[in-house]
Amino acid sequence: MFDYGKLKGAICLFALSGLLAQKAVEAGLRVLPYIKTSLSPGSGVVSYYLKESGVVPYLDKLGFHIVGYGCMTCIGNSGPIDDNIANTIEKNELVCCGVLSGNRNFEGRIHPHTRANYLASPLLVIAYALAGTVHIDFEKEPLGKRADGSAVYLRDIWPTRQEIQAVEQKYVIPRMFKEVSHWKRAGENKDLAAPALLQDDYKYNP
Repeated sequence: MFDYGKLKGAICLFALSGLLAQKAVEAGLRVLPYIKTSLSPGSGVVSYYLKESGVVPYLDKLGFHIVGYGCMTCIGNSGPIDDNIANTIEKNELVCCGVLSGNRNFEGRIHPHTRANYLASPLLVIAYALAGTVHIDFEKEPLGKRADGSAVYLRDIWPTRQEIQAVEQKYVIPRMFKEVSHWKRAGENKDLAAPALLQDDYKYNP
């Protein structure tokens, strides 16, 4: 039987990254164009509760679109960066960074143009994307500014304990795990299903 308790904390952590994205967007923050962003959750359950909790539009607005599942980013499959950015990095021999919630942080692993890579929680991945640099003291330096010019610090958009508990109780529930498990056993995937995958075999033209 699936031990739901073992994953509950991790699943809630991803949900909280959605809350952080929501608060950032509502504060008028955005990710700068030179920052490449993507979201490749470990399982379909993550997509399920992110959609159910209503935070996907906020993640999308910051550029964290769901682009795949599993170790996609960790193994370097997040795709190319803009040619102008790549050329600038090469021409000036810049040491540029990647910040990811994963387990691969050695040079060039997630992208050949990121020589320094740092592992962080999903919330901090979004925070660093908003900051646009790893050279920041979150306690003293703002992530950006509101439309009225006032500074927005990480502490201003960090989810409160009450918000964390509300998300956990309402959206991180065993039913989601059971439903996704059922779809897999039935050969279904609500977002990624292809007709050929729902058959026992498929046509092959050598």
